[in-house]
This record gives sequence, structure tokens and C-alpha cells, in this order.
Amino acid sequence: MSAPRRLVLASASPRRRELLARLGVEFEVRAVDADETPLAAETPEALVLRLALVKARAAARPGELALGADTVVAAGGALLGKPADDEEARRMLAALSGRSHEVWTGVALVEVPAEAGAGRLRERARACRTEVAFRALSGSEIDAYVASGEPRDKAGAYAIQGGAAAFVAHVEGDFTNVVGLPLPLVEELLADLSRRT
Repeated sequence: MSAPRRLVLASASPRRRELLARLGVEFEVRAVDADETPLAAETPEALVLRLALVKARAAARPGELALGADTVVAAGGALLGKPADDEEARRMLAALSGRSHEVWTGVALVEVPAEAGAGRLRERARACRTEVAFRALSGSEIDAYVASGEPRDKAGAYAIQGGAAAFVAHVEGDFTNVVGLPLPLVEELLADLSRRT
């Protein structure tokens, strides 16, 4: 499939870059910074939708289509983003041990007209939810995984496509969502923008 305009990925994540490349679209990477602090009483879905839009809007330039995404893990009413340090990563993994949790990713597309007066800015945003169940983890397993360094920049302190694959008992929903970019949803949004003028 082809994007209607030049596509920009508003993320420095190598996982999102690899996933988007699977769709066969050409794109460039333009990472943006965003304050990822949840608002008071913000749900996981509302948080990832808001942040995906913030990132896409920040990256968008005239004549481009920007894709923003944000992923969080929700467990027991708590939102688990990227751990601040190894100790927080240990706490997150212990909280996920032996139970199910939700992975939410918001995806936003922002299309900016090439010239002023050539149309209006168009936006699409949706969220994807996947349920993941971890088996019970021992303290030594958690310590070894944290020592690997893999949890440091991952929502919920784990990478399902990496060493944490051994922790997963069950996945219900889109696997690519758990990695960080739900490809079926991205394709739907790209197709929606290409159909509507």
C-alpha cells in the first residue's frame, strides 16, 4: 500500500521503525519529545490517544503525513510507562508476575496540506488494546532480565519480542500492539485517509 503523502514516523523507537517497514511504505523518522505524564484520572486509552496526537502534530510539516504512537501497560489500575531506573523496572515486573495486564497503544495520523489554503489539516486517531498474561516469575528471573538492560526503555519494563517472551503465558489480541505499533490499525488509518478527501 502507499501513503497519500510523504510519511513521517514521529518516534525514535527502533521497534516501531521495524514494524512500520513491514507495511512496505516509505517513511522518514523524525523523533519528537513529549511530556508523557498522565493527566489526573486519565484512562489508558485516553492517555495513549492524547500522546499519539501530540507526537504526530509536533512532527507534521506541510505536505506530510505524520504518524505518532504511544504505548502503556495497565495493571491493577496502575499505568506502567517506561521505568525510570532498574529498581522501578523490578517493581513493574513483580507487579506483572503471575497475572494478566493490558497493553494500550494509541496511533495518530496528522496530514498537513502542502500549501496554505490547499485544504484543511486532517487527523485520525484510534487505540488498540491487547491482553497479556505473565506466568509467575522468580526474583532471580526478574533480576537477570533487569540486568540485561532490555527493560530500560520499554513500557511496562519488558519487550515481548525479546527476552521477556519467556515470561508470556498468553496473548489475546494484536501481538504487534504489544511490540509498540499495531500494524492492522495503522493500515486501517492510512487507508481511511487515502479514501477521504
